[in-house]
Amino acid sequence: MKLIPRPYQGEDDYWKIREFLQRVFIANKRRELSWQAYRFDYWRWHGIENLGHGNLETDVFIWEDEGDQIRAVLNPEGPGCAYLQVDPQFRTPSLEQQMVAVAEENLADANSGKRPRLNIFTGEHDDVRQGILSNHGFQPTKYWERHHRCLISKSSQAVELPEGFKVRALGDIGELPARSYLSWKTFHPDEADEDYDGWEWYLNIQRAPLYRRDLDLIVVSPDGELCSFCTIWFDDATRAGSFEPVGTAPEYQRLGLGKAVIHEGLHRLERMGAEIAFVGSGSEGASAFYTSIGFSQSDLSEMWTKEL
Repeated sequence: MKLIPRPYQGEDDYWKIREFLQRVFIANKRRELSWQAYRFDYWRWHGIENLGHGNLETDVFIWEDEGDQIRAVLNPEGPGCAYLQVDPQFRTPSLEQQMVAVAEENLADANSGKRPRLNIFTGEHDDVRQGILSNHGFQPTKYWERHHRCLISKSSQAVELPEGFKVRALGDIGELPARSYLSWKTFHPDEADEDYDGWEWYLNIQRAPLYRRDLDLIVVSPDGELCSFCTIWFDDATRAGSFEPVGTAPEYQRLGLGKAVIHEGLHRLERMGAEIAFVGSGSEGASAFYTSIGFSQSDLSEMWTKEL
């Protein structure tokens, strides 16, 4: 069947793409061979709105069948990083060659050095895509994304917290400054506090369609300080939950707080009817941490790169 390419054309496409990603996730037997809908939401509301990483109208490309059903989507995430989302029933080398060519023309990062650079992700065992990328002059890198999964029915018992610590849902808007600063300390441990941009960005996180405050969990210390967190995205259309982001402030690490907040999240997902949970990692240490909790290592996405 001939597929017709076109650019993103407005808000209706946002919702069509989300439905497409849910459909493809199910078709792939709930393997993360493409994005889940929550990740597209997160890119829009955090990546674009907060970080300035891309633009829906100029950076998203759609391939439809003759009945206007989306069968493939090309989109970036960070600067110069492209992702191919493809319906497995319509996947062909010809389609992916088209998508790679569109990515080369539109999604390279012109600020990455002397020459624009483009990164494209592929499964570690995806010989077809790897062959296409190689033919286009891409080379494998050492950067990867590991996808971990956990059957909710097999989630283990709650982890005991140190005395005085407790896990609970994030509070109302008055607690957003503390929650934002916790993220800053966790993901920017070596940067000066004067580089901290404030907390208003978190309001965009809460605009995402799948956001639920009862699944935005924190660990609170005996003196009331926020010290660990995980935000969980539950998609009832796929009965899958995803943990993104997860972190603990440096001074509170190695106390079991990360394990405790994730286990609480798994139990909340179980009560909501979720069947499976996912979390991603980009380092061996993080991968080992999630494995120790009960997640199994599943698919691995490798980054291939090309200077244009």
